[in-house]
Amino acid sequence: MGKKRKHSETKAAENEKKEETAPERPERTLFGFKTIPEELKENNSTPFFRNKEKVLVTCSRRISFRYRHLMMNLVDLLPHCKKDNKVESKGSKGADLNELVELRSCSSCLFFECRKGRDLYLWMAKCPNGPSVKFLVNAVHTMEELKLTGNHLKGSRPILTFSSNFDKSPHWKLLKEMITQVFATPKDHRKSKPYHDHVFVFSIADDHIWFRNYQISADHTGTSQKLDRGDLEKMTLIEVGPRFCLNPIKIFSGSFGGPTLYENPFYVSPNTIRSMEKRQKAGKYAKKVKAKTRKKMHEMENPLEVDEFADMWKE
Repeated sequence: MGKKRKHSETKAAENEKKEETAPERPERTLFGFKTIPEELKENNSTPFFRNKEKVLVTCSRRISFRYRHLMMNLVDLLPHCKKDNKVESKGSKGADLNELVELRSCSSCLFFECRKGRDLYLWMAKCPNGPSVKFLVNAVHTMEELKLTGNHLKGSRPILTFSSNFDKSPHWKLLKEMITQVFATPKDHRKSKPYHDHVFVFSIADDHIWFRNYQISADHTGTSQKLDRGDLEKMTLIEVGPRFCLNPIKIFSGSFGGPTLYENPFYVSPNTIRSMEKRQKAGKYAKKVKAKTRKKMHEMENPLEVDEFADMWKE
């Protein structure tokens, strides 16, 4: 057996290893480095950065077929996403989803949660540190329902366009940044095509985010198959689908929970809307019952006079 090293010798070996290792890399974001080292500034050379954004798309159990078709449409539109099995929507779903995202080597998550078979909620989260947003999804129209004439290549990179309302308040700016990171296909992704032929449009109307997908088409006339740069008059937009509307409910600082950063004051839950409709219907029935009671009371107060000839023919 060999002799054990002394404590001083082990310390010296550790110091030598630390000196041999390369310097730590600077912190980076999705679109570049936060701080560039002084050595690289002097040489005017920045290290190669690659956007490795991946999105996990999953849903809850007992989801309806229309909402499942919407999820599959989004999976087809996002070549950098990964689809996983259904997750039980319970109190501990946040920890389970964070673990799934880590296992699948993703950085974001889109979770479609269906409640009562009719209400669809969408969780958009940056894992594992947040932030996360909870939306109520309305006005759902899948590609199978619309049957529009637009058609673009599967896997091509989209152009994201936002309305000017996104720059007015801070919570809209945060949502714009999250949507950009989730829906923008990374450059040189192995499943994506290296060109743009469709547009994702996000617009705000009535404090709701409306989503549309358009194909960029151009009429080629003559022998030339290329358009001049900047010749936008020959380009047209043809809608492809799907369509949906996102109503933001809450923005959390953590992933699938945590302190609330923003809460929508105009949000009304679908349960309260249904209860109000039931009350209106119940009010109609109550009016009918009251009318019947009033009629009976009127008949009792004003009885008909006895007819003298009523029993004449019975004899």
